[in-house]
Amino acid sequence: MAKTKTEYVCQECGYRSVKHMGRCPNCGEWNTFIEELLAPANERAASTIAVTRPRRLSEIDEEPWDRIPLPMEEFSRVLGGGIVPGSIVLIGGAPGIGKSTLLLSVTGMIAEHVGPTLYVSGEESVQQIKMRAERLGITSENLYLVTETNVDIIVEHVRQVQPYVLVIDSIQTTYLDGVQSAPGNVSQVKACATAFQRLAKETGLPIFLVGHVTKEGTIAGPRVLEHIVDTVLYLEGDSYHTFRLLRGVKNRFGPTSEVGVFEMRGEGMVEVTNPSEAFLAERMVNAPGSSIVVTMEGTRPLLAEVQALATPTSFANPRRTANGVDGNRLLLLSAVLTRRAGVRLAEQDVFANVIGGLRIDEPAADLAIALAIASSVHDRPVPADMAVVGEIGLSGELRSVGQLAARMNEARKLGFRRVMIPKMVRRHSEPMPEGIDLIAVRSIDEAIDRALR
Repeated sequence: MAKTKTEYVCQECGYRSVKHMGRCPNCGEWNTFIEELLAPANERAASTIAVTRPRRLSEIDEEPWDRIPLPMEEFSRVLGGGIVPGSIVLIGGAPGIGKSTLLLSVTGMIAEHVGPTLYVSGEESVQQIKMRAERLGITSENLYLVTETNVDIIVEHVRQVQPYVLVIDSIQTTYLDGVQSAPGNVSQVKACATAFQRLAKETGLPIFLVGHVTKEGTIAGPRVLEHIVDTVLYLEGDSYHTFRLLRGVKNRFGPTSEVGVFEMRGEGMVEVTNPSEAFLAERMVNAPGSSIVVTMEGTRPLLAEVQALATPTSFANPRRTANGVDGNRLLLLSAVLTRRAGVRLAEQDVFANVIGGLRIDEPAADLAIALAIASSVHDRPVPADMAVVGEIGLSGELRSVGQLAARMNEARKLGFRRVMIPKMVRRHSEPMPEGIDLIAVRSIDEAIDRALR
């Protein structure tokens, strides 16, 4: 009988080694090697016999998915319009951010309007889940709860209940008997995710997996876990704010980078149908150091308030502190303002903040950040009815941004009468909405002059 051999494989780049390594010599990542069993040569040769037949593209029939409708519009938006049968969705987020609360609400809605659902928890008892369900107002008899971590037993529960949706909370607590490692280890997480993927594809059962995150904010476990699933969602937010953002970073059945906005209340996660209005609800108009940016989150335009404060420093090196925007971007904009617009920041501490716990990463927010800083330095407010959008280059020029018509429509709906945009955008043939005045500027110093004069 042929002897079984083992190899160690890097989950980031696929590099193989005969011994375990702490750091991959190919990609340089740490702790990415997992052990794999190699079948004997005769078994590997037998397993390579083709059991499928390549077909021409024209021979393949289309099988459109009938998505399971979801009453929660914000969640449905991120998934691409509903739940696809046979899909497997991974949801990650920091501890206590609301992953279990959100999924319990979703399964309760499906149980109420579609059919039976099964919620499997490896971290809480069924009594704890019932207490949360009562707080959320979930009373459906079609919602089944069970505390279990053995994948084989979970599959048996699925066969008995025949649910429309299965939730596993969380994938790091499950295990397979045939894998010789503790739950949560790389090999267990990969094997369990593969088993659930096979279950989803064979039965057409949509499965939601809850994933723990590392201190860096990425989903714990092997990177291959995100490749196995069809959709990867991150629930983001600040524990000191009530707003939560469900962001799609991968979706095989819809657009990526879509965002759903929720508010954490006593009755659970409540969807926010008009996020721009919510983010601007407590805005103080005509206050120096404040500007309104029209940013894009996926295909959705959002208006957010950017605040900045410049104050004389008591240190040899002035500080640059960013909350909700990239710190390196704040350093860049401070340098451009000093060099190209004559705004004296060498002896000023600069603080920038996005209100509501929102994080803005797109460069189109550059102009709003720069105007907020200049407004604080000159102690003159940006007009209350003006929103701004534009990317700033190192020469102080303003660069064009995409999806301008959608941004303008959102600003007009919330009562803004003027929008400052880069001048070169006007070369585009994209029709602009009526009832809003476009202020086209070419450089950052011109923008400051037009906004603060």
